[in-house]
Amino acid sequence: MQITNQMGDQHNVPTEGGKGPNYVLPFILITSLFFLWGMAHNLDSILIPHLKKACQLNNRQSTLIDTSVFLAYFLMAIPAGMIIKKVGYKNSIIIGLLVFASGAFLFVPAANTRAYELFLLALFIIGCGLTILETSANPYAAILGPPESSSKRLNLAASFNGLAAMVAPIIGSMFILSGKSFTPEQMAVMPEAERLSYLAGEAAAVKMPYIVLGTILVLVAVLFYFMHLPSMKPDHAEVEVKPGFFSVLKYRHLSWAVIAQFFYVGAQVCVTSFFIRMAEQGANMDEKTAAYYLGLYGVLFMGGRFIGTFFLRYVKDYVLLSIYAVLSAILCAVAIYGSGIVVIYALGAIGFFMSIMFPTIFSLGLVGLKNNTETGSSWLVMSIVGGAILPYGMGTLIDMNHDDIQSGYIIPLVCFLIILYFGVFGHKVKKAA
Repeated sequence: MQITNQMGDQHNVPTEGGKGPNYVLPFILITSLFFLWGMAHNLDSILIPHLKKACQLNNRQSTLIDTSVFLAYFLMAIPAGMIIKKVGYKNSIIIGLLVFASGAFLFVPAANTRAYELFLLALFIIGCGLTILETSANPYAAILGPPESSSKRLNLAASFNGLAAMVAPIIGSMFILSGKSFTPEQMAVMPEAERLSYLAGEAAAVKMPYIVLGTILVLVAVLFYFMHLPSMKPDHAEVEVKPGFFSVLKYRHLSWAVIAQFFYVGAQVCVTSFFIRMAEQGANMDEKTAAYYLGLYGVLFMGGRFIGTFFLRYVKDYVLLSIYAVLSAILCAVAIYGSGIVVIYALGAIGFFMSIMFPTIFSLGLVGLKNNTETGSSWLVMSIVGGAILPYGMGTLIDMNHDDIQSGYIIPLVCFLIILYFGVFGHKVKKAA
């Protein structure tokens, strides 16, 4: 493989044996992005119950938070791939960071007006920035070294996404959640001035965390601007004719990876979005205690990433994916039919076993694509729209079952069974005629 850095210098990198260039600093910078978009996604799990209170929403309406973010992934995936081809990985990352930051800053007027639609717009803009970042960073981490270790690199980088899953609920519990909740009946008899003051205070709580997040994003964008990152370009031996955007799906393993990723992201968002509500209803916890357990879920998710990365040294990635899918489906059944703290333990364990799924599915889907990597990456990022669709269906199901949160977890259970099929059969590289 030939490497062309931002200064235009070229040199050959051996893919097996030998000593190639030092990728440590570029990999560290790329890994920081996994943490930042992890913060955005895991703060959504705090926003759903919080804005449900502040904006007086039902379960289905509250899931529009997820819909806004993940719909952006679907709509922006193709433009994101075009941006990468036009300006390269480095500039795409900078653009993604700045778009992400602008959405974070929009939380201020949204909170001031307590306009749910403005919150959704801010989240959609954040989703657009995240799409550009993920479309850039995932394939970049995958190709930043020997191809045979791409799954290990992606899982290592994604481990810091898991770190965000632990940190975000803690920050949300400290700076966003008030711990004050009122039933609809209590809100109805509350004096109007007191009710409006309470709702305004709940909405205002999101401003400072998102101002800080936006500021950090701008600073990281400046850092990337002044850093020199290698840009990967294949040598002539690897050049092949690129198929069109849809014809790349002739690679059946990519098609199945897109399907599996759709259901994986949907499952993960379903589990985390209703985690706090599940803890409140199933284990009789207050929202701050529930957020603490969501943080423990994040610890298990992060631990699963590191432990999974270790296991991948000895176990084939598709085998580990299949085992984890089976265990996750079983734990979903426990969450549905169990009671008390056992339900929360089951959800936490699901976090552990879900941890390696996204990067593993992603890397398995890109196997053998070579010059089609950017197009395949765009499809895999588009599949994240599962996070927009399935939680909305879960919220609808919960509302139909009289606010029974546990009944909704049948949806992630089905998702894990589909992921199991991909791990056993769908991952096999075979291009259709």
